[in-house]
Amino acid sequence: MTNFAILGTNSIKLQASALVQWTQSTNQLTRTASIIAFERCHQLAKHLYLLVLHISYEDVYEAVTLIAQCIRNVKTSVNGPLQKRTNILDLDWFRSIDIFYDTALELEWTESSLFNDGSYIPWTINQNTCNIFYQKQIAHKINVQMIETIELLTTTMNIHLNTGQNMTINTSSAFMILKRASFESFFNTSIEQIENARIHIPVNFSSNITNNTIISLRSIIEPLASADKSQSNTNFSRSISLSILDQYNHELPIQATVTNLIELIIPRDPNLIIPPMVLENVTSFNEFSHNQLFHLKYINISSTFAISIHFEIGPLNKRLAYLFIYKFDHSPILNSLINQIDEWTLFCPSNLTNDSLYTYFIDNQRTIGHQSIVYGLRELNLTEIEYFCSNQSITNPPITDERFHFTSNYEIRIYTSGCYYLDSNNTWQSDGLLVGPLTNHRQTQCYSTHLTTFTSGFFVLPKYLDWNDKYSKYVCVPVQYDCAMENSNATIENLSHHKHGLFN
Repeated sequence: MTNFAILGTNSIKLQASALVQWTQSTNQLTRTASIIAFERCHQLAKHLYLLVLHISYEDVYEAVTLIAQCIRNVKTSVNGPLQKRTNILDLDWFRSIDIFYDTALELEWTESSLFNDGSYIPWTINQNTCNIFYQKQIAHKINVQMIETIELLTTTMNIHLNTGQNMTINTSSAFMILKRASFESFFNTSIEQIENARIHIPVNFSSNITNNTIISLRSIIEPLASADKSQSNTNFSRSISLSILDQYNHELPIQATVTNLIELIIPRDPNLIIPPMVLENVTSFNEFSHNQLFHLKYINISSTFAISIHFEIGPLNKRLAYLFIYKFDHSPILNSLINQIDEWTLFCPSNLTNDSLYTYFIDNQRTIGHQSIVYGLRELNLTEIEYFCSNQSITNPPITDERFHFTSNYEIRIYTSGCYYLDSNNTWQSDGLLVGPLTNHRQTQCYSTHLTTFTSGFFVLPKYLDWNDKYSKYVCVPVQYDCAMENSNATIENLSHHKHGLFN
């Protein structure tokens, strides 16, 4: 196909259509095939731009749609293995072996192929590292060319748009809106996209653009966020972008204020399977003697990014109410003499969601600088439920010095979410972004002061594994070597002493 001549509009559309068909099975494209397909689509975009003044709007729209689908397919293909959504193909594995031995890169792998004790890392691990290295190389090359190709398509589309007109590309693999209008027409407006994706522009923001300036607004949604070297858990998120362009298709910066932020709704992959809730067998504690006032759990939230924490609690008895407390980095203490907690809330039956869940949200600005959260739950007795759940003016939590007693078990699910923007190094960053309360399993609500490409992170904490010692009972997450504390006699410091012996 790369040898076919590009003779005109019909030739561009025919070749682009063939490339869309060739690349639509994104999990079957080798690295070589991805590069060939993308470079050909890039060439088609160049030729389309050169012909744009001599062809109709309909031909431009059809050709741009096909080329956009092609480049999106290829980008999804190369990002799939890096986002752990697909596997590296066997053919790519075999080809990387030849490259491994035929290039100077062999020295690089050899130097890093030893464990700390001097023993060799197994070949399969080295081979995987080598494959990921080449996959990242291809992804970086395509990401750079992607920007150039999108600019070509934008310029081509803009030539056929008058003020007040727009062009929308909406396919299973590509979605893009290009609007042309005066700058002031975008004040306090929402740009609606597929899958409930949305970007809302506030009424006030800082810019050097005059209100009557004619600009273009380009909004793009991609089916899979770009992979990078960070641990941002973006592999189940779409990415969305919004750019304001001048007449030369140069991006124009705008700056929102902290009181009038840009709102983004970023959808997740609709095929995402949410893990089931974890049953907390808290009634079993009634059989043992203890002095705990709350059922306490420890969560490790150490991260290079600012993340939010979401709690979902499903009581098996929907008539019960609970007091929820937490403290960052230390165990919370709440009794008649000591109040050492960061926040508290009541879970009353009237607060249950349509899914019969109690929910609680800690935004990413509150977690910055903290390494852990210890949260506690206590079931309220009937007297407390009657008084505290019917009184809307309660300002202090119900306090007792009696040990907790659960009459029914509950289920819990905890997940983290984050908002990220793509910096100039093609790396996701979280600074300056705020996770909003409308975040759930299917979307993340983000707030930003600027425009660029955005995505979101999502991670459900894994199921706990029970483990006991003579002092207290722990619940451990083997993957992260974190333990949840279930005894007020234990401290976070106690847990750290046991971390290295959990799996001996």
